[in-house]
Amino acid sequence: MRLTAFSDYALRVLMYARANDDRLVTIEETSRTYGISRAHLMKVVNILTRSGYIKAVRGRSGGFTLAIAAENINLGAVVRATESDFALVECFAAGNKCVITSLCGLPNVLNEALRAFVGVLDSYTLADIPLAKHDFSVPHGPVQSRRGPELPVNHDAQPAPTT
Repeated sequence: MRLTAFSDYALRVLMYARANDDRLVTIEETSRTYGISRAHLMKVVNILTRSGYIKAVRGRSGGFTLAIAAENINLGAVVRATESDFALVECFAAGNKCVITSLCGLPNVLNEALRAFVGVLDSYTLADIPLAKHDFSVPHGPVQSRRGPELPVNHDAQPAPTT
């Protein structure tokens, strides 16, 4: 499972707005901070504004800020609002041509996994990701290129036979 860049950016915008909750932040500033396209962030901010997570102020001194308290911004709800497609396999999408769809049990397993994934996000709010203004200023040492995934090894699973 992988979130789109759009959802990733939406979560980052919310974290940045929360860290700067004493003022309006701009798309330009957020774009520079993260090194993300301004045009892409405009779309993200638009969705977050229409979804009620942030409020935008137009004009020369404009910007955006959180519209509701961080404790009331559920991460699962944000992902549902920003992900356009949870079709993990072909049979989840329109135009399915898989010949085993009517007999296959894989969709049941994947739906359970998807519910678990989003269910974990549902148990967290933006307040559970505390960051301060200074956390965005300069890197704190070398940037780790990768921090996950951290999946436990299932020692009970049988290895695939080798030929």
